Amino acid sequence: MIEKIDKYIHEINNLNPLTEEDKIQFHQTYLGKSGIVTQLFTEFKTLPNNKKKDAGKSLNVLKKLILSKQNSTNQNKFISEKKTNIDFTLPSNFESVGSEHPLSKVQNKIVNIFERVGFVTSEGPEIEDDWHNFSALNMLKDHPARDMQDTFFITSDLDTLLRTHTSSVQTRYMEENTPPIRIISPGRVYRKEAISARAHCLFHQIEGLYIDKNVTFADLKKMINYFLESLFGKKVKTRFRPSFFPFTEPSAEVDIYWGLKTETDYRITKGTGWLEIMGCGMIDPNVLKNVKIDPNEFSGFAFGLGIERITMLLYQIDDLRLFFENDIRFLKQFKSLS
Repeated sequence: MIEKIDKYIHEINNLNPLTEEDKIQFHQTYLGKSGIVTQLFTEFKTLPNNKKKDAGKSLNVLKKLILSKQNSTNQNKFISEKKTNIDFTLPSNFESVGSEHPLSKVQNKIVNIFERVGFVTSEGPEIEDDWHNFSALNMLKDHPARDMQDTFFITSDLDTLLRTHTSSVQTRYMEENTPPIRIISPGRVYRKEAISARAHCLFHQIEGLYIDKNVTFADLKKMINYFLESLFGKKVKTRFRPSFFPFTEPSAEVDIYWGLKTETDYRITKGTGWLEIMGCGMIDPNVLKNVKIDPNEFSGFAFGLGIERITMLLYQIDDLRLFFENDIRFLKQFKSLS
C-alpha cells in the first residue's frame, strides 16, 4: 500500500498548474466520494495493525499534498487576476448600495406578525383560471360580485385571467390540504382600474385563512385586533362594520381611528377620523364544500388587506404611483427605516 501511495505522490508532484477544468477533475479523482483517498482509507482499515502506522503516515502526506496543490492553484489564479487593470484594493462606492422597497418592508412586517402565531406563507400563480379565482369562492358566472372586480382576461373564453385577489391561493391550498389550515398569502393582483394617486391596475394584497373545528367570529375579531395592535401600536382603536363578500358570511369591514389632527387626516378619513383598513368574515359553507371540506365539521375565517394602503399610512405617502416609478430620490428615503 505504501508503494501505491508513493506512486500517487510522485504523480501529483509532477502535475503542471491546473486549469479550472483540470481542478474539477483533480478534485473528483483524488477527493471525490469514490476518489483515490477514499479508496486508500478503505484499504487502510483492512491492514494488519503492525502496518497501519507507516501506511497512515504516508496517507497523511498524500492528503496534505493534494490540499496543497489545490490551494496553490487558487493562489495562482488570484495573482493572475490581480494583473488585470482592475485595482481590487480601491474602496467601494457605498452610495450605490440599494435598500429594501417600502412595499417589501411592510409585507415582510405583516407576514412576521402572523408567523408569530402559527401562520405559514403560501403563494400561487398570478395567471389563474375562473374556478380558483371566482367560482370556487362562491361567485358563479352571473354573480354581481364579479362586476366589483374588473378583470384582465387572457383568453376569449374568459377562463384564464390575471388574478384579481390572492384568495385564489387559498382555494388551491384548501384543495390540497386538510384542516387545520392556517396560512397567509401575499402577492400581486390585477384589476382594470384607472391609474391615479389612490388607485392602480397592479397592486399588492395579503390575505389570511384559518380553518379548524369550532372556529368562531370571536376568534376572528381577536386575531384582527392582535394584528392591528402589532402593526399600529397597542393604543389603536378599531371597529367592525357589517359588509358583504361572496366568500364569507357574515362579513365585516374593519376600521381604525386615524384621527383628525391634520388636513391630510380630514381628507383620507372624509372628515370622520375613521379609516377602512381591511375586510374579513367567516368562510361561507359553500366555499368549504367546493374544496371538499365538510362545513358541518370545520369552520374558519378569512381576511385581506392592501399592502399599498398600509404602507401609505405608515410612511405618510400621498401618491400610490410612487411605489411603481422607481424614482431613486423616493426610494433613498427608506434606507435608514426599519
